[in-house]
Amino acid sequence: MEINLISDTVTKPSQEMLRAMFQAEVGDDVFKQDPTVIKLEAKVAEMFGMEAALFFPSGTMANQTAIKLHTQPGDQLIADKWAHVYNYEGGGASFNSGVSCCLLDGNRGLITAEQVAGAINNPEFYHSPLTSLVCVENTTNKGGGACYDFEEFRKIRQVCDANNLKFHLDGARIWNALVATNDNPKDYGKVFHTISVCLSKGLGAPIGSLLLSDKATIHRALRIRKILGGGMRQAGYLAAAGIYALDSNLERLTEDHRRARELGAILEKLNWVSKLEPIETNIVIFEVQPLINEFDLLEKFKQKGISIISMGHGKLRMVTHLDYREVMHNYVMETLEKLIL
Repeated sequence: MEINLISDTVTKPSQEMLRAMFQAEVGDDVFKQDPTVIKLEAKVAEMFGMEAALFFPSGTMANQTAIKLHTQPGDQLIADKWAHVYNYEGGGASFNSGVSCCLLDGNRGLITAEQVAGAINNPEFYHSPLTSLVCVENTTNKGGGACYDFEEFRKIRQVCDANNLKFHLDGARIWNALVATNDNPKDYGKVFHTISVCLSKGLGAPIGSLLLSDKATIHRALRIRKILGGGMRQAGYLAAAGIYALDSNLERLTEDHRRARELGAILEKLNWVSKLEPIETNIVIFEVQPLINEFDLLEKFKQKGISIISMGHGKLRMVTHLDYREVMHNYVMETLEKLIL
């Protein structure tokens, strides 16, 4: 039995999802003539109470498009030091948009309105880059799936409005956050200028993200997507997977969260674990004792048929997901309890 807990992106489409994909009505989405893509975009925009959405092949491209929409070369965006847009998008903010990043020392990837206010450069002081955008991530990846208190979003938006800044949400795992906090997605549409959401994390779709905003902004995003090479033709086959995922796999995220908590309950009792991050959703991050070689530990897991990932400096990550079944979960918990280092 091979068990992959490296990420929630490792899932494969179910037979039911594949059936929905095969039966999709398609057209040429580059000409905005694919009915299934149009249906998906309208569905997700309506969920968040926003005017329009645009389908992208990846969350990185959706985020990079948002940054391009809201900035000019030489500007600066504000984000947490662990933000995906800074750490895991290949330097795209500088390459694609010519912007620098002001990185805040948040808590588990979560930043506050007070921190944002303190990081904004004086727009009249032309020696410093012009601050134009704030990017936040919910849930936080490197922060172990931590969720924002929605009230903090409102406070950050007030700071943005007072300083003529745009506010973007990297919602790669927004579905996990919504299930964990029971927040209303339409409230997100009222607070953020743009939102990216991912269908291939947690929900089990093979590919796809969307960028949400008002109609005028999404019309501008269409040109940027083209420039970045993100136009796809009969993309309705992929959009159909997203529609199926939203209709069938959203509520079951509670199972991923339960299993993550149960893994954490075992890890915090093990003498070779030095620290366990709080577990709110489907990401489990823990650190091993200083004298333990994390790569030797990864190899021990691999010998047991379990794949997890290193985040460096003795920090390891497990991510529960749709294809991580209960029989696998029981085996992993038993293996953890018996593992001696």
